[in-house]
Amino acid sequence: MSQYRTHRYILREIAPPTLLSLLIFSFVLLMGRIPRVTEMVISQGVPVVEMMQLFGYLLPTFFSITLPLAFLLGILLAFGRLSAESEFVALKASGIGLYTLIKPVFFLAVLFVLLTGWVTIVVEPASKAAFRGKLYQLAASHLGVNIKAGVFNDQVDGIVLYARGRDPQQGVLQDLFISDARAAATPTTITAQQGRIISDKNSQRHTLRLFNGQIHRQPREKSSYQVIDFVNYDINIATQATQEAQHRRRHSELSWSELNRALDSAKADATRFSLLAEKHERIVIAFAPLVLMLVGIPLGLQSQRSGKGAGFALALVVFLVYYVLYSVAATLADGGTLPAAMILWLPNVCFLLGGIYFVQCTANEKPLTLLTLLPRLWRFLSRRKTAPEKS
Repeated sequence: MSQYRTHRYILREIAPPTLLSLLIFSFVLLMGRIPRVTEMVISQGVPVVEMMQLFGYLLPTFFSITLPLAFLLGILLAFGRLSAESEFVALKASGIGLYTLIKPVFFLAVLFVLLTGWVTIVVEPASKAAFRGKLYQLAASHLGVNIKAGVFNDQVDGIVLYARGRDPQQGVLQDLFISDARAAATPTTITAQQGRIISDKNSQRHTLRLFNGQIHRQPREKSSYQVIDFVNYDINIATQATQEAQHRRRHSELSWSELNRALDSAKADATRFSLLAEKHERIVIAFAPLVLMLVGIPLGLQSQRSGKGAGFALALVVFLVYYVLYSVAATLADGGTLPAAMILWLPNVCFLLGGIYFVQCTANEKPLTLLTLLPRLWRFLSRRKTAPEKS
């Protein structure tokens, strides 16, 4: 078998499980966000089309996790099958060694590195910003609609609003009665002839502008009673949905150029540490497919005759170890405990060195100590569990 045909064969073995795993993992992570978004959407009466658009903005935010994990699982399943069905032995007998088999996988890993880097640097920040903007747009467009005439409305925390009439075309509320208990020390009652909800897209705030009314206040610690007449009066309002959209723009939503500008203008050490950590995180996670490839190939070949279920479990364990190390490093870098350029690259360096060692052991037909210790530990624990207790 020529090397070209061998390379094509290896790629065909890896591609289907990788794509299927990517779909499954992305769907599972998306399912975890569905109840929260659906609850908000149902309470706001948002159409199904706009709800699907929200999920479309959410989906790319998971690819930085699902792409490396799916690629690792595809490698473990493909090389595990080569080992279990003795195809790897046949390939070695025909003069095709491990390093020859690594070449097409390395090429595929480079493609996944570029794809993951494009996702983390370009797609994911844009998706997060679009998701936040869509939340604000939905909250702004449905806040006024959900205020019904002749009904006490308590959508806004601490405020109960009653409007005797409402003009649906102009969005004007008429004969309003408002109980504002957000300031517990000074409860306020407001009456107004008319009111209108105004949304500011730039600051992402909603304001209830009242016309021709009175404000009644009676501080709890004082015996005085205040009555204030007004022509125009504004009340800042925020529902649970708008609070989700009004938060300060996070560093993970900044584009690469915006991140660099924010880093240049950052004065506080905490802000600079957080921005540096965010910048390095996007690059570090992009190289995860490459370092996981070096670990996945020897593990797949040496975990023979364990079945696909074992390959799936092994992929989850390996990725969990990598992601835990990455999360700890990100936490230390974000707090400025250690330099981001050093600590965030440590998981990749560890997996790179470990992967090179695993590859050399497999090429020299040496067993991996890790794979021999785990079954022994499992058998030992199983015997301890099933052993009868002494009376």
